[in-house]
Amino acid sequence: MRALNLTKKPVRAAVAGVLGLTVVAGGAAIADAASGTVHTAGASLSVRTGPGTGYAKTGSLRKGAKVDIVCQTRGTTVRGTYGTSSWWDKIGSGRYVSDAYVYTGSDGRVAPLCKTGGGSTSTGAIKNDYPYRGQGTGVDPWYFYKGQCTSFAAWRVNHNLGIRFSNSYRGQHWGNAEHWDNAARAAGIPVYKHPRVGDIAVRSSGTYGHVAYVAKVNSDGSFMVEEYNHVRPDTYSYRKAHLGTDYNGFTDFIRFKR
Repeated sequence: MRALNLTKKPVRAAVAGVLGLTVVAGGAAIADAASGTVHTAGASLSVRTGPGTGYAKTGSLRKGAKVDIVCQTRGTTVRGTYGTSSWWDKIGSGRYVSDAYVYTGSDGRVAPLCKTGGGSTSTGAIKNDYPYRGQGTGVDPWYFYKGQCTSFAAWRVNHNLGIRFSNSYRGQHWGNAEHWDNAARAAGIPVYKHPRVGDIAVRSSGTYGHVAYVAKVNSDGSFMVEEYNHVRPDTYSYRKAHLGTDYNGFTDFIRFKR
């Protein structure tokens, strides 16, 4: 899908900084597990099968319930009792609750990052939380054009993976989507042929190529991606994708270190 290279037309100065990025101080010791207390406005708190409101509900917790937090991961951004947060607390096998409703004594991460099969951190999102939705012109803080697939992918890398990615990350000009896999290799970032949750999927075919965020990997080898500017111009979509060079396929997967 079209992801304009900033060298192709004049660029106005972008706002400095990264919107919505939560920085967790490095070096601080994090316990193997943590505990918390559910606080809602009165209703019970839904327990989901995954880290997001798009996952099925598997139960609920009453206000005041104590929970043991096995690990934490990024997911759907939720506004709750303790502000807005994209952290989700895993409280058991296939059981997740939004950290925005759990008192832990900290605004940051208090438990280890969750791991999925193969050791990758679970960072599924499955929600249109892109801060420039509805905008198809102008430059974002990461120096990509708003509403393009590259801008949305940059948002996911910053917001979900906690990496200060931009169009000049590690001295490379990332430009159009078709160039991202080569830019990653030049920057020393691993590129794989099969996806994991949190990867940036790349298709180099077509005029501009296309990039998307891998939100889920299915047992049959297919995978679910979040993206912009594919199904409809400047619009979010969540769909099943596959390996391949056709319009709905991807051939490479950038695995940013987390």
